[in-house]
Formats: sequence, C-alpha cells, structure tokens
Amino acid sequence: MELEFKKATIEDIPVISALYSAAIGTDGCTWSLDYPNAEITQGDYARGDLFCLKTLEGEIVGAISVDDDAFVDELPCWENALQPSAELARLVVKDGFQNQGIARQLLSFAMEELARRGCKSVHFLVSPGNERALRSYAKLEFTHCGDCDLYDHRWFCYEKAL
Repeated sequence: MELEFKKATIEDIPVISALYSAAIGTDGCTWSLDYPNAEITQGDYARGDLFCLKTLEGEIVGAISVDDDAFVDELPCWENALQPSAELARLVVKDGFQNQGIARQLLSFAMEELARRGCKSVHFLVSPGNERALRSYAKLEFTHCGDCDLYDHRWFCYEKAL
C-alpha cells in the first residue's frame, strides 16, 4: 500500500482527534479523555508540527507530532552531543492498519523532517507497557537512555541520532 506523509491540514484535525480517542484504553496506551486534547492537537497544528500518513485516496491511517514540552526536553538522560534534538509524540495508527509497519513509517518520515530542520537527534517517552511501540523502536535501533516519572506515569526514554 502506497502512503504519503504530509503536514496535517485543518480539515485533518477532527480525524486525528478521533484516532486519538479510539486508542484510549488499548494495550500500552496511557492516553485519557484529557490527553491528547483539542488544545494540544490545535497547538501541534499551529506550530506546523502535526503530521499524518494518508493513503493515495486521502484516508488518514496514522499521525505523529513534534512535541514542544520543556519538561521532556530538560531531562538529563538526553545525550549532549546530539543537540539540538526534538521530541516525537502522539503517534497513533488507525485500527485495521496496525501491525503493518505504519508506526515505523511514521517515525522514519518524522525523523527525516527533523533532520531537515537541523536536529541531530530525536527523543521520546514510551510507556513500559506499550509492547508494540517498544518493538518498533527496537527495529529502528533507538537507544533506551533512561527512565523518568512525569505526568503521573513511569516512562522509558528513547533517543536516536539522525
């Protein structure tokens, strides 16, 4: 299946928000009705940091954001030599398209975008119980560089040079 990685449009926001809502309660997902919310999604869009993967017919099969979170950026586990860096977050794949490598495609395309922006690395937080995400990150050779407690959750911190 051929897919296109694109910056999300204003019309894509309700579809992406519905994907976020559909993921709540699935294995490894720490999201709730409060996160990610409309304000966060609108902020990602307004910064030009909300992306989606679409079929050639225009169906959104996944989304990812470049986050703007000072608490995460200031964690001491990130490698100083790999700065500037950016955080990827809110990766979601539509039910029915999961386990087809879509998450890895989203990550790969988003990392290419960050490299174009001049970033030397990418980092993110993942729930220790999110086994599918952990498998994707292992296949893409991310480094588990630490753990942290933020937002009432325990997280694994992952990083990769671009």
